Amino acid sequence: MRSKSRESEPGVPVRRIAALFVGYRRRLTGLVALLVLQAGVSVSAPFLLREILDRAIPERDVPLLSLLALGMLASAAGTAMLSAVTNRLSNVIGQGIMHDVRVAVYEHLQRMSLGYFTRTRAGATLSRITSDIAGVDAVLTNTVTAMVQSGVSALAVAVALVVLDWQLALVALVVVPGMLLLTPRLGRRRRAVAGHRQRRISGLTALTSESLSVSGILLAKTMGNRDELRDRFVAESREVSRLEIAASMMGRWSTASRRASLVAVPAVVYWLAGVQFAHGIHPSTLGTVVAFTSMLNRLVSPIGTMQGIGQGVSASMALFTRIFEVLDLPVDIAEAPGATPLAVAGAAEVALRDVWFRYGDDDRDDWTLRGIDLTVPAGRRLAIVGATGSGKTTLAYLIARLYDPQRGAVTIGGTDVRAATLDSLAAVVGLVSQETYLFHDTVAANLRFARPDASDADLVAACRAARVHDAIAALPDGYDTVVGERGFRFSGGERQRLAIARVLLRDPPVLILDEATSALDTGTEREVQLALDAAAAGRTTIAIAHRLSTVRDADEIVVLHAGSIVERGRHAELVAAGGRYASLVASGHAAAP
Repeated sequence: MRSKSRESEPGVPVRRIAALFVGYRRRLTGLVALLVLQAGVSVSAPFLLREILDRAIPERDVPLLSLLALGMLASAAGTAMLSAVTNRLSNVIGQGIMHDVRVAVYEHLQRMSLGYFTRTRAGATLSRITSDIAGVDAVLTNTVTAMVQSGVSALAVAVALVVLDWQLALVALVVVPGMLLLTPRLGRRRRAVAGHRQRRISGLTALTSESLSVSGILLAKTMGNRDELRDRFVAESREVSRLEIAASMMGRWSTASRRASLVAVPAVVYWLAGVQFAHGIHPSTLGTVVAFTSMLNRLVSPIGTMQGIGQGVSASMALFTRIFEVLDLPVDIAEAPGATPLAVAGAAEVALRDVWFRYGDDDRDDWTLRGIDLTVPAGRRLAIVGATGSGKTTLAYLIARLYDPQRGAVTIGGTDVRAATLDSLAAVVGLVSQETYLFHDTVAANLRFARPDASDADLVAACRAARVHDAIAALPDGYDTVVGERGFRFSGGERQRLAIARVLLRDPPVLILDEATSALDTGTEREVQLALDAAAAGRTTIAIAHRLSTVRDADEIVVLHAGSIVERGRHAELVAAGGRYASLVASGHAAAP
């Protein structure tokens, strides 16, 4: 248990958190000025009260009494107005910083390689952007105001107390440092609990995201495991609730006792003043004692607020640590310094030169691809076949630079893809995968994701080429039809053809088809294959095939086995050679030649 507590303690320097506020310096300066003014207006009321008790009432001076009472009303109104203005400005600053942090985390995650997302649960990533950042909302939104306001108020009150009666002020102020001594030790415990709680919330978010997705619901219903998922959710939720209670109750008794001690100070002041009056010392007037006690009550609030700030910041440090952990994640697929746009006019040659790749960083991990030497001339069509796990999809991902090889190079048009800008590479290489993803939006919006400036006529032309226009036009809302979560409004073949239409809108010179028809029935496969043939016209095309019948007309077929190229040639040649390709054909993966 101790190790977990230590692990959860923050490693984020305070100066790094403070750097979040740098872009808001002018607003912060204005906020501080308003808070100083608010503190000055606030402390004027007890002085007015003293004059009422010591002069206006004893002397029966009604005009003076009225003037002083109006002054107290004006002080209260001014304090309230300034409080509203400072609270709004504080929220504007805090929400601006929250927005900056959210965007920074989102943009950094966008830059992460595909490998990061294959290793990380989607719900855990979602939790970093929503729950973790939301957890520091109060700190970013209210902490600056509360710290400055409490500090300025406490200072203003302390000065006012000394002005009213320096002897009573010594009694009141001597206990304040002692009241704050327990806060650091309590803060460390709160950070440990907060870190553990946030990890549990992340797990609960991930479980919810996965189990309540369309795919998760389908799996649970068809496997009859709803009770198991519910039990897992109940267990996670119960643990989160336990940690929430622990976090909320931690330090409550210490805080309550400190607050009680501070509230007891006015009683001590009254007692001292009463003793002095009883012995005829009369160090202060009655008005001074009442005003002093009234002012002293104003000291309790900022001190309590500062204690709460210290504990809140301590607990939030664990969340700041998690946020900065994301921002500090190394980006392994990044643009090289001086990267240039990939200039490709029309179809382009694609080449892999002695490419070696493995997914793990450990030298003991097996190579997924071994010494791949391959050239696809511009405008030609290459088919890649092989058993599951042979490295086909990995090869496609290297061409699109979703991963980088550990050895060798991938070039397009003679340019190493690592020397090209990522945006230009995305414009040159189009990928249609077996896993078609559609946003929960209209058909038109999903298509325009590839090209936002596409006209309605462009959408229709792309969908006609992909042989899906008639299916869309038959819908009541046509291209304005909402596709549903992950496109479940459409069949598998329709989703696949929508993906093809989306790529056609982008018009990439290099097209990669990653087992785009493997999950389709024969009739649908034929329709999709016709769409793919139309899409491949005039482009350099690399087709990864599960069904060999779809690659018979390729200019060249490459057979992968255990990450290496074991055969290459045209369909008839490879069948005649009687090697691995012929075995795949004979096993039913393709029609007879």
